[in-house]
Amino acid sequence: MSQPIIFIYFTSAKKRSTSRDRHLRQSMKKLAGIIFLMVIAIKLMAQEDPKLSQRMFLLPLYNPGAVGQSDKVCASAAFRNQWGGLPGAPVVSTFSAHMPFNLFGRSHGAGINFVNDNIALSNQLFVNLAYSFKTDIGGGVLGTGINAGMGNLAFDPEGLVGADVMDQQGDLLIPQVADSRFGLDVGIGAYYSTERLYFGLSAMHLGGPKWNFSSEDETGDAAITMNSTYYAIGGYTIQLPNPTLELMPVFMVQTDLKSHHFYLNTNLRYNKRFWGGVSYSVGGAVSILAGIELLNGIKVGYSYDIEMSRLLKYSSGSHEITVRYCFDLSLDKTPQKYESIRFL
Repeated sequence: MSQPIIFIYFTSAKKRSTSRDRHLRQSMKKLAGIIFLMVIAIKLMAQEDPKLSQRMFLLPLYNPGAVGQSDKVCASAAFRNQWGGLPGAPVVSTFSAHMPFNLFGRSHGAGINFVNDNIALSNQLFVNLAYSFKTDIGGGVLGTGINAGMGNLAFDPEGLVGADVMDQQGDLLIPQVADSRFGLDVGIGAYYSTERLYFGLSAMHLGGPKWNFSSEDETGDAAITMNSTYYAIGGYTIQLPNPTLELMPVFMVQTDLKSHHFYLNTNLRYNKRFWGGVSYSVGGAVSILAGIELLNGIKVGYSYDIEMSRLLKYSSGSHEITVRYCFDLSLDKTPQKYESIRFL
């Protein structure tokens, strides 16, 4: 996404009293905090999609080829409170539902995805439908898919510091009133999986959704364009000597060809019901993950991120919860005895 320009307007006044001077110093501290937050917000926007530490459990959001790869109907949701204690920090919520189906003797997958990212003065919402065509190859299944939908970007300038004294006509790059715009969003992907191995490639936001906040009588260009984002993910399930234990390493690469992010994750699963591990974002944060499958089949995962950057001084960390439930529509079908963590 091209970086929106946010200006902070200052006013000056002569020192009249100790009380007013103290109030001014407090205000300047708040201003410094907001400016710092705006810088961080711009960096986050450069990452395109919102950060999720348990991304490997939410693959249909990032690769339409993974839609319907499980032989069950699956619904999942995630909620992330990033950089706790920092005002205006990102809050991300997602929902995804997908299922396999047969048509004309071939296997397919279909699903729907929602991603909402709220940060500072902006809110970004993506809604799309996804489809995949599945082919049996070499003991595994290859899903090639596409998703298409709309992206909405809303901006409310009311929270700008100094908004009561700023020149409302001073900068055409700043929307003067709360506003939102829609843009077309398209992605493609391929995802191959066997019982123990999986690998996927995808290209999301192709063509770059564009939101233009300029009105017809304005000469400025307040358009925000999202760059195409590319993903590669792979993982393998290793059966340990103890038959109740499995080790599941995962890697993910994310890039918009301008910035690059590399994630490493390892989970240890016990008795196919309990798992825990660590995830590392190169140059970013270390995450501690844990999860459990409840008796009713609902899987719940939690992660806590410890920032490795200067944000550690300002934030108490990031919290993320995922919930997933899969069920079989076929009542006479034999229950699947093995389920890979890629379908958590």
